[in-house]
Amino acid sequence: MAEPEFTATGVRIGKRLRSLTRAGQVRISGGRLELLTSYGSEIDSAPVQAVRASRPWFAAGDRALADLNGKRYLLTLGERDPAPGESGPPAARRFIEAVRRAAGRSH
Repeated sequence: MAEPEFTATGVRIGKRLRSLTRAGQVRISGGRLELLTSYGSEIDSAPVQAVRASRPWFAAGDRALADLNGKRYLLTLGERDPAPGESGPPAARRFIEAVRRAAGRSH
């Protein structure tokens, strides 16, 4: 099995006002985006070309929206505190960039 192009664990996944999982996983692998529960059960998945990922205008920097299969999910991709001297883009931005890269879209 190929190495995933993007993986985030400990992700809160919600749909509208309902939380589906508080410690889920988001994975992009083999051209598909998968939203998984903390136990590894699939919540939803779709080819990355059919996924729209964006930043919500109303939320903090650790959140992203993912539209797949006609459903909108709010992902809270908060990371643990980075190691001293370590920095990088927020997880939500890395997720959005990974979806665009995997789908062959730029910017």
